[in-house]
Amino acid sequence: MASAGMHEGSAYDVEERRREAKFGVHYKWIALSNTTIGALMATIDGSILLISLPAIFNGMGINPLVSNNIDLLLWLLLGYTIVSSVTVVTIGRLSDMFGRVRLYNMGFAIFATASTLLYISSYLITGTAGVISLTLLRLLQGLGGGFLFANSAAILTDAFPQNERGKALGFNSIAVVGGTLAGMLIGGVLAGIDWHLIFLISVPVGVIGAIWAYLALHEIATLNRKQKLDVYGNVTFAASLALLLLSLTYGILPYNGSPTGWADPYVQLGFATGIALMVAFVFIELRTENPMLHLKLFRIKAFAAGNMSLLLAGMARGGLQFMLIIWLQGVWLPLHGISFENTPFQAAIAMAPLVLGLLVAAPLFGYLSDKYGSRSFTTAGMLINVVGLVALASMPANFDYMLFAVTIFFIGMGQGMFTPPNTAFVMSSVPPEYRGIASGMRATILNVAFMFSLAIFFSLLILGVSSSLPAALYNGLVAQNVSVNTASQLSIDIPPSAALFAALLGYSPLKALIPQSTMNTIPIRNQEVILSTSFFPNLISAPFMEGMRIVMYAGAAMALLAAIFSAIKTRRPHENDGGLP
Repeated sequence: MASAGMHEGSAYDVEERRREAKFGVHYKWIALSNTTIGALMATIDGSILLISLPAIFNGMGINPLVSNNIDLLLWLLLGYTIVSSVTVVTIGRLSDMFGRVRLYNMGFAIFATASTLLYISSYLITGTAGVISLTLLRLLQGLGGGFLFANSAAILTDAFPQNERGKALGFNSIAVVGGTLAGMLIGGVLAGIDWHLIFLISVPVGVIGAIWAYLALHEIATLNRKQKLDVYGNVTFAASLALLLLSLTYGILPYNGSPTGWADPYVQLGFATGIALMVAFVFIELRTENPMLHLKLFRIKAFAAGNMSLLLAGMARGGLQFMLIIWLQGVWLPLHGISFENTPFQAAIAMAPLVLGLLVAAPLFGYLSDKYGSRSFTTAGMLINVVGLVALASMPANFDYMLFAVTIFFIGMGQGMFTPPNTAFVMSSVPPEYRGIASGMRATILNVAFMFSLAIFFSLLILGVSSSLPAALYNGLVAQNVSVNTASQLSIDIPPSAALFAALLGYSPLKALIPQSTMNTIPIRNQEVILSTSFFPNLISAPFMEGMRIVMYAGAAMALLAAIFSAIKTRRPHENDGGLP
């Protein structure tokens, strides 16, 4: 064993000296800092709208209760992630052929351009046209984010020897996972100042990052320009993933009196077609000479198990942030007298312990995984998440904040324990020439996990809310001297999805749905209660918690499965000398 360790250490030394001689002693730290900024910027912009939508919709003059406007909200929120998810594997494949650094630099340029146009558009166009303009530019920004996502981990893996990758990828993972959380904090703060700044903040970072990447980063990987692009594989994969993600998006909207859209024939057709195209994609990839996605990589047990645990962990946490924001902005903060105008900022502050837990754990356990391997840390991190999610499920709607803060802090720590060791494990398990595509596959899994998690969690939340929301609305309104007929009609007119989106956007639907002539028949003291900040959140709090408990238990089950896959991973992978098994 000792001789093996010495041999392995010597290999690391030779690899490190070769890098230093060609690119300089400090190149690996340049690569780390630049790719971390790129990943941080891309993930911040992926989530920055999540908590600032109330300010944007109010600034654009959009009524969230109009059914078509819910579609606008979903596209503005999720279009960025859909584009990144659909394109990132193709970009990773192209990076292996034409250069990871070259395509990474292109991503910075696209991102900076789209960010500048978003800021300008936010001033020039308002109303529905303004939201459509922002959405289209967010799609372009998502394409730039796809270039950054696909290459950051691969560039780092090339720049660092294997015995330091866990530490390097640990810092990068803070950007990937922590950027999602930081985006919510930044969005909440900027929404309270000026919502236009939400689009401006990434402009200087994008411009500086693009110039720095162009001047400082070098291509280390050996490229294979003789490979051909797998056109049929790219088309079928992109079409399949797009259809599946679009079906998931529209599946959470109401349809024909149903609280969700899973019975919509177009949603069902989208799923069926997406699955059929994915099956066709697998057959194409197994038979083509230059596959876009090397499915044979999954023959590497470490790669397969690591990505499976990554998918499950991503599904456990992806929709969690959205659920917590609805809880805070739509229920808890209004119950504590916070005005809807201030809930984004206050929700951002309330979510800070989640970010802090991640920041504490990610670099520490990335470093420790270099020395002791990843399995124990990734398994423990997911088990901590199981306990944290179960604890959240046991809380009342109007929880004690200190207990909530401690719980989400440990959930953040669990995510920090899992992500860097898992990333290093997966990226070190593949041959060097496949790291671009492996990085793209990993980014796709993260994005798809987020989308699936959001759709699953929101559907479960709606189903849980729908069982008791009509009765809660009816009883609450009748108690405030609203007529039985009016209360009965309103309890039907407010579907669960509309109630949840209204709560998220800080908009009481009762103000719009109760006619003024009806309101005039209600005693003044009851009118004041109905129009108060806390009345609607109080009405939906009990139904909301029924749905939230289902969501938290589902997340805990996914985290437990992620822990199991982490525990059964093979031993710590060593540098692969090329070729596939």
